[in-house]
Order: sequence, then structure tokens, then C-alpha cells
Amino acid sequence: MVKVTFITAKGERVEAAAEPGARLLEVAQSADMPLEGTCEGQMACSTCHVIVTPDWFGKLPRASEDEEDMLDLAAGVTRTSRLACQIVLDAALDGLEVRIPGESRDMQRR
Repeated sequence: MVKVTFITAKGERVEAAAEPGARLLEVAQSADMPLEGTCEGQMACSTCHVIVTPDWFGKLPRASEDEEDMLDLAAGVTRTSRLACQIVLDAALDGLEVRIPGESRDMQRR
């Protein structure tokens, strides 16, 4: 199992675990995190935007250009922002910590 800690907008820590190969978006949704994932992981929205803690950000594969373009549409983007649908969990990410932004914006629904 791969353990993940979500830090809510209120600062609460919520721990979850998933099988290797699971996408972070699905793990977050199972842990009742407010990540919509409107496009169901097709990278056509930014409703699964998370902020990876700096210690973990460098351990993730680099974001694709398409992911970076979608992050441009997300609210509250930081240097360590990623789309949860693009993070596939494996043993190297055991202990991953991500923050759930306090606001979200779905540019597909204007």
C-alpha cells in the first residue's frame, strides 16, 4: 500500500492508502477530498488541482506541457501545483503529502 496525506484548506491532515498504480485523484475522492475531477482524468479541466509539498514535488515525474497548460487555468496555482489525475502512485511516493487548495475554478463551466 502507498500512504498519502492530504492537508485540507483548513489545515486538517487526512491519511489515505491505495494500491500502487492508483491515481491520486481517485484516492483523494475516496478520502472525501473536494476534488471534482470533472473530466474524469482526461486532462480537460483543472478541478483536481493539488499543491504537492516541496519535499515531495521533486520526486514526481515532470508535468507534461498539456498538464502545465491546464494548471494555468486553476485557481491558486503555486510552483508545486499538479493535477491529481496525472499522479500515479508507486512505492517511491509512499508518504506523499499534498495540500488541497482553498478555492477551485472549472474553466470548462464558464
